[in-house]
Amino acid sequence: MTFRSLALSNIRGNWRSYSAFFLSSVFSVMIFYIYAAFLYHPEVVSGHIMAASKIRAGMVFCEYIIVIFSFLFVLYSNSAFLKTRQQEFGLFSLFGMTRVQLRKLVIFENAAIALMAIAVGIGLGMLFSKLFFMALAVLLNLNESIPFAAPLKAVGLTAGGFFILFMLISIWTALRIGRTEIIDLLKAARKPKGQLVFSPWLVAISVVCLSAAYGMALVMNGGNFMLLALPILITVIIGTYFLFSQLSILLLRFIQKRSSVYYKRTNMIVFAQLGYKIKDNARILFIVSILSAVVMTALGTVYVMNIGGKKGMLMNSPFSLAYSEKGLNTHEVIDPAKLKAVVEEDGFKIIREAKVAGVLIDRFSLQWGDEKPRENDYDALIISATDYNKLASMTGQPSIQPENGKLTLIQSYKTQGRENVGVLKGSINGKEAAFDINGLVEAKVMNWLKSNYFTFVMDDFSYMKLLSTVPEDELFVMYGYELSNWEKTAALSEKLRKLVPEEFQPQVDFNRALYLEELNEMVSLTLFIGMFISLLFFIASGSMIYFKLFTELQEDQAQFKALTRIGMTKAEIRKIVVTQVGIVFFVPVVVGICHALFAMKALDNILESSNWIYSFVVIGIYIVMQTLYFITACSSYMKSMLRGANA
Repeated sequence: MTFRSLALSNIRGNWRSYSAFFLSSVFSVMIFYIYAAFLYHPEVVSGHIMAASKIRAGMVFCEYIIVIFSFLFVLYSNSAFLKTRQQEFGLFSLFGMTRVQLRKLVIFENAAIALMAIAVGIGLGMLFSKLFFMALAVLLNLNESIPFAAPLKAVGLTAGGFFILFMLISIWTALRIGRTEIIDLLKAARKPKGQLVFSPWLVAISVVCLSAAYGMALVMNGGNFMLLALPILITVIIGTYFLFSQLSILLLRFIQKRSSVYYKRTNMIVFAQLGYKIKDNARILFIVSILSAVVMTALGTVYVMNIGGKKGMLMNSPFSLAYSEKGLNTHEVIDPAKLKAVVEEDGFKIIREAKVAGVLIDRFSLQWGDEKPRENDYDALIISATDYNKLASMTGQPSIQPENGKLTLIQSYKTQGRENVGVLKGSINGKEAAFDINGLVEAKVMNWLKSNYFTFVMDDFSYMKLLSTVPEDELFVMYGYELSNWEKTAALSEKLRKLVPEEFQPQVDFNRALYLEELNEMVSLTLFIGMFISLLFFIASGSMIYFKLFTELQEDQAQFKALTRIGMTKAEIRKIVVTQVGIVFFVPVVVGICHALFAMKALDNILESSNWIYSFVVIGIYIVMQTLYFITACSSYMKSMLRGANA
């Protein structure tokens, strides 16, 4: 028997354990190749697909993520395999195999797995790359589909990169073999596990770190994000690791002292074995928890940013179409009748319209309380309370009633700590004027139209007196139109913009639908590209748990075989296995969900919105996928367990 045949025989004999590792590696290779195939596609490299520049940087970033994650995953898997095969290596050494030959055997095995994973991964990548290109063409709004191509550079980069990755890790792990005596290798599987112990200090650190992280997440906002982001990340990582390695043991000890729970039916066996499983797998459970939190938070963030972005557009642009011009009936920018005709031609309806005239105050200065006056080179706008309240009613904002002769400032945001009393000075129709300010309201009732960033509201009586001093041709007039099905009006907006003379373009805001189209495109591309990375994380994290289950399979089979001899039934064995595997599968998911929920709360604080329903949608999808993975893994593990127990 040659080393090659022995290596292949070992892979076949341990295929159930290798399968999850192999499939995860195949998926990593496949995704890496698909991204590389797009990056090195002849049409992309030549610049024929101009829109490819939108996602090129994102795909390159994902390639680095895949390589780094694959390195860590393969490194962990190889290290775990070495620990579970110590008895096998001991037998080989006992039969005369040298350390060099043992290392050679391990390298052959890993080379065989690497070659199969790379070949299958690139093959599947070629198979699915056309679907990937078709989906990208739709998301990028390309007129023609991206032709199929299998760039040699993408094949070479994927094959060469992953083979080097596998072999470097294989060589490193092989060098670790042979440092243990033969007798220790042979007895590795029979060593007593010892008593479960924990450190009260490390338990306290876990509780303090997680409490601090969650507390900081609850108070995080846009102002302190840079200050709190790194401390939250560090405390979550430390707290989560000690949660599984220390706090979990304390909780199991607590359960053991509850006789009514611990000694009920098969609970004693479940919790007795579970303690050692969690202790032995603390590192992997910690990694899966962090990965789960990252996947759910990332997907939830993109989803919430999409929803939040649309809300922000509606808030910042209360009207689908808006423009301003000087003069009550000049119509230099665009004739309202012409605008309405074009809207009707394109099949849309105007469901709300507004026309508000205001008085401009030139080169104004603002003084709040005892602060120094702040002078500005641009204009501000004064409108009547009736006109403001009409706009407020249309846009769902609160109405106001300013004091006689005094102004109320309308701003889209409220400055913290600022007094609401001040003085406005400036020039109106060539004459200097000054007004007292006695209020500040946070609202947005009209799109930003050059001179209305600072909008002041005056009572009707005082405004009419002011208006009598200003000619109609000097008034600042704002027009606003809200359209039905405005999300589909991007083409209409472009058509209307072309009707506006070039010099008046700064006075027009027809951008809401265009911005939404760009946002949807960006979010769709981000979700599409990130979905594969998220799936990679999800499959790899599940595979790690699946892999760890099967590396402990022989030990569990021996224990359950002994239990069947004293009368334990298959149903009881099934209940114990399902409970243990379920806890190992779902505890890190629950911890990850807790982390993700607090992260989403911090995001809500930053965006100053509430998007819990969207967070729960993402979490629900993740739980469904994890449940399907659990059912598959548990079924396979159960069959192997019963087969070994009956042998």
